[in-house]
Amino acid sequence: MPQTLSVIKADVGGYVGHSAMHEDVMDAGREATARAVQSGLLIDAHVSSCGDDMFLIMSHDRGENDEAIHKLAWDAFVAGTEAAKKLSLYGAGQDLLVDAFSGNIRGAGPGSAELELEERPSEPIIVLMGDKTSAGAFNLPFYKMFADPFNTAGLVISESLHDGFAFEVHDVKEHRKIVFNSPEELYDLLVFIGSPSRFAIKRVIARQTGEVAAVSSTDKLSLIAGRYVGKDDPAAVIRCQGAFPAVGEVLEPFTHAWIVEGFMRGSHYGPLMPVSRVQATPARFDGPPRVVALGFQLAQGKLVGPRDMFDDVSFDNVRQEANRVADHLRKHGPFEPHRLPLDELEYTTMPAVAAKMSSRWEAIGS
Repeated sequence: MPQTLSVIKADVGGYVGHSAMHEDVMDAGREATARAVQSGLLIDAHVSSCGDDMFLIMSHDRGENDEAIHKLAWDAFVAGTEAAKKLSLYGAGQDLLVDAFSGNIRGAGPGSAELELEERPSEPIIVLMGDKTSAGAFNLPFYKMFADPFNTAGLVISESLHDGFAFEVHDVKEHRKIVFNSPEELYDLLVFIGSPSRFAIKRVIARQTGEVAAVSSTDKLSLIAGRYVGKDDPAAVIRCQGAFPAVGEVLEPFTHAWIVEGFMRGSHYGPLMPVSRVQATPARFDGPPRVVALGFQLAQGKLVGPRDMFDDVSFDNVRQEANRVADHLRKHGPFEPHRLPLDELEYTTMPAVAAKMSSRWEAIGS
């Protein structure tokens, strides 16, 4: 019987500032999902956090975009918001952009990554949780996992991976999608995913079997709200082993501190630092951006785990690299390349300043 793994996340209040989550807010999510498991709505659930975002990791048999599952997540975030308000936490309910649930979490503020699957005899899953970064931050890691043989040796030496993968790419500004086949369309793929502020990989599909290998959230808060309301802090679900990259091949892309959008007010570039969940409390200039990897084994829908996959000394070097890169970029202050380009600051003070100064610009030579 098909099962669905739904990861739905939201920022409903930061402790202290945007750096972490309070246990009372986490308890609201735990209580909501525990009731859903007891009632039979969910098979199993795990509630976790990265920075100031709550991630609800839920297994069930109701398929993707199920109204009852999304309503459960919405109610959990509302309860978390109430707990945050009682504690006067920062930005309580900031990701809840509508007044009431209307059938689906999409477009309401929270981000979601959902993957429907037929469980194999052994089903290893990695859940990625990002903070202080944006939808599209997993473009480059996904490319490395599923298209780069220097990262994923299985693309060359494993018969089950050798046919390659297809990438479903979303244009988050024009609300359209396209699918590229790798390896033959890799160059075309890179034209678009190399611009992650606009184009984000939503799904990766194994071409040999047609199974979904990975899915990420592509929700853009500023495009939904029409103003800056916080960064998108993406989630992703990745299947491992067999017809998919091995666990080590999924984690290998994070041994380099890739530059992503995010950092303070979501208006800067910074290095993506892989950390344990305990270290996922970005406090320095609201950063550097963080990513946590939780590993699970699915067993008849039960979430066996998690294993904190970046809680490993082999990632110490990239954490040091990320700190060095953050030092270098921070010295640029309000100048690019630390600050995002002006056209990416559409939902900050930039439009108001541009409007105020518009009458003072003169043609050169006049």
